[in-house]
Amino acid sequence: MNSALIPNLDLRQENAAFPLKMENNSNIPVVSARQTHSLVILDNRELDRQCLAQCMAAQKADLQILAFGSIEEWKQKRDEYPPLLAILLNVGGKKIDEPSVSEQIRKLSSEFASTPLIVLADSDDFGQIVRALEYGAKGFIPASVSVSVCMELIALSVAGGIFVPATALFAMRHLLDSSNSTARPLAGIFTDRQAEVVEALRRGKANKIIAYELNLRESTVKVHVRNIMKKVKATNRTEVVFKLNDIFQHHLSGGSAASTLC
Repeated sequence: MNSALIPNLDLRQENAAFPLKMENNSNIPVVSARQTHSLVILDNRELDRQCLAQCMAAQKADLQILAFGSIEEWKQKRDEYPPLLAILLNVGGKKIDEPSVSEQIRKLSSEFASTPLIVLADSDDFGQIVRALEYGAKGFIPASVSVSVCMELIALSVAGGIFVPATALFAMRHLLDSSNSTARPLAGIFTDRQAEVVEALRRGKANKIIAYELNLRESTVKVHVRNIMKKVKATNRTEVVFKLNDIFQHHLSGGSAASTLC
């Protein structure tokens, strides 16, 4: 082994807090005066969490990196470490919506509401990212990034930001484009305001509710409803909803709205 690498190896071990160096064989871990906060890595795979902690500690000397298999293990020793800055939950290749993973995210984000919970995962799937944020995570980092970038993204979450991979943004744009195409199959038949009323009618909303949500007078909503009924050749409210739903289904199956109205 090249002796020039030994000092760097020692530094990483000291910062990573495992194995913890003891002073005079006491049970008190040695913490650098520069380390004012700590980052907890949670991962039930011991080798993975220790390797990650060692690498991260080499990047951030002023932050004590701790690695545990569960939050309960950390709680038993929490008084030995600097104040908690953030929690990094490494789920590896597991899906966010797996019951054990989703429950863990919910529980941690609820218990540590003032501490950012960041999810580290092998996947950068848009759906997985959205679910993680819905369950309470304050950040999502794909394992495809480097250690230095990972540390920067953790700092971003601590500052209140949320990192979203570029692949997820492209996926979101695709979904929005698809949604817009599907949501307005009647764009050539109704005005924009009528299309809004159409959507409300399909949801079974009363005129008073539609007026409130669209910031219209109830009498104006009634006029829109009458005009919509004329265009779809319906004689009552129930029939208009039925025909609108039929038109939407026809559009999704590849037909045109105009041919349905003929």
